[in-house]
Amino acid sequence: MNDKQIKAFIRSKEVGRKAVSDGLYIRVQTAGIASWEIRYSVNGKRRFMTLEGGQYPHMSLADARATAAIARQSIIKGSDPLAERAKLSEEKIHTVDDLFDDWFVDAKKQLKHSEIPLRIYTKEVKPYIGRLQIKDVTPLDIRNIIQKVAHSNRPCIANDTLLHCKKLFAHACKLGLKDGNPASHFKPADAGGAEKSRERALSVKELEFFFDVARKNISSFGRDNYLAAALLVSLGIRKGELFKLTWREVNLNLKIWKLPQPRTKSSVAISIPLPDTVVSWFEELKIRGCGSEYVFPNRKTSKNPHVSGDTLNRAIAALFGQDSSKTKKPLNRMGDIPYFTIHDFRRTCRSLLAEQGVPSHIAERCLNHKIKGVEGIYDRYDYFDERLNALNLVANLIDPIVNGN
Repeated sequence: MNDKQIKAFIRSKEVGRKAVSDGLYIRVQTAGIASWEIRYSVNGKRRFMTLEGGQYPHMSLADARATAAIARQSIIKGSDPLAERAKLSEEKIHTVDDLFDDWFVDAKKQLKHSEIPLRIYTKEVKPYIGRLQIKDVTPLDIRNIIQKVAHSNRPCIANDTLLHCKKLFAHACKLGLKDGNPASHFKPADAGGAEKSRERALSVKELEFFFDVARKNISSFGRDNYLAAALLVSLGIRKGELFKLTWREVNLNLKIWKLPQPRTKSSVAISIPLPDTVVSWFEELKIRGCGSEYVFPNRKTSKNPHVSGDTLNRAIAALFGQDSSKTKKPLNRMGDIPYFTIHDFRRTCRSLLAEQGVPSHIAERCLNHKIKGVEGIYDRYDYFDERLNALNLVANLIDPIVNGN
């Protein structure tokens, strides 16, 4: 058929398809609307496929013949155009965001703390390459990301970001979406450098100074942050255990906090005895919570109903004049005291327990550390009363400092 005959066929308002040449067909489905198709056979079965973008007259007869010729060459080599098209339509992993979503499905099942890679990807990676096509990501992109984090004075996060980039693009290579991992050649030295174990623990004098400064700047530091710091020092708990705490876990009448297994790093549930001083802080937090199910509810509009540990870290950083979220750099109100983070409160609690003469195995149980070796296997005693006495010693030391007495 030539172009004149094709137009005549369309004007006839006849519905159906007619052969044009060499497996190329013109098909009219409704009056006046026609599209190009090719016919081919795979495994003895005849198949028809509409050419992509092949509506007549947008695709001319000459273009349709050229497209059909290319398709026939692919078929001769053993390809099935319809199967290839179906595969492409089902494939939904195109961008780095798509890749992370696919990887995170299994990560949530395999990782106990899957919120860590989610937070790192969302804050450190997604803003820069989330919308890029996977094939377009280069090692230079990875270097820019980890250097931005490192230059923000967060070396550990820079190393974690590099680690998760390696895992993410290893997943892309496994799925055949990328030939090489753009993060594979980078090492911690290119990100945050070798990590050193922190040994920072605050002395009693440093605690007195810190709480005094925080109290004098309570309008900016925040009363919730103030009480959170007091609890972290007094109980030696982890920030994630505290800030995700709900009132269902706390019984103020029995003076006990039942921390469930899914929320502990050690994968062991623990009943934490609460000294009277600590109970009074919880009672204040309950009033301040205004009926929230969380002990530390999020005061701002956010997906998370509870505050983040970063909130307290930023408040502490501001006292040291290191709040990067402020356009105007705040004053350093902590003087010559060495910088510390939230996790240093936990180490401080452990040091205070030792200073009060608490036996090592009791102090370790207070922090819900796993006891190593044979002792850890056979010693299943909970030491609840002993832990209560130990935490009371620390609370009695901390109480006048926190309450400004």
